[in-house]
Amino acid sequence: MSNPELQTIEIETGADPFGAVIWMHGLGADGEDFVPIVRELNLHGCLPIRFVFPHAPVIPVTVNNGYEMRAWYDIFESDIVKREDEAGLRESQSSIERLISAQNSRGIPSERIVLAGFSQGCAMALQVSLRYPEKLAGVLCLSGYLPLSSTIATESNDVNRSMPIFMAHGKTDPVIPLQRALDSRDVLNALGYRVEWHEYSMPHSLCPQEIADVGTWLRSVFI
Repeated sequence: MSNPELQTIEIETGADPFGAVIWMHGLGADGEDFVPIVRELNLHGCLPIRFVFPHAPVIPVTVNNGYEMRAWYDIFESDIVKREDEAGLRESQSSIERLISAQNSRGIPSERIVLAGFSQGCAMALQVSLRYPEKLAGVLCLSGYLPLSSTIATESNDVNRSMPIFMAHGKTDPVIPLQRALDSRDVLNALGYRVEWHEYSMPHSLCPQEIADVGTWLRSVFI
């Protein structure tokens, strides 16, 4: 995978944003996927936020017979953690870290930046945030899991040990089973992270209650 600068879509909820949310999409989607969510989060009265929706690079995905699609890393087989694309994960990690730096250069410090993602994007939000060398505002994890979990204990950065983590998952998710997300939560809890856990009666998707809960959480972060 090459490592070009990521193209992004931006939405600002007000002038001179106080903070930013960098939100990664899932496998085969693009940055447009979660743009409609912004207006549903009920952020009225919240400090202005810049939402940044990057497009993942287009790469061949092994589990889909090598079909090229937007993906943060390759998926080799249906058991997503049995054999992980470590090189791809780390390459996308570097690209997302550059997005954080870009926000820093525009006046938003890392401590006012939330990393968010759905499915593969959730995996990337965790991949980056737990290792990031500067304090972040929090991480929003939707319908995903913790990648490269065996390396977290040695690679995590203590500066973000106390950041708030919102994790949500569907009880009937056929793509990333609920148990995988629970296992990820338990690893994080064991390492001393603060995880706010939510389960919803849904498959691999979002639901209205989840969107409402995400809005509540974001308002608490950007209070």
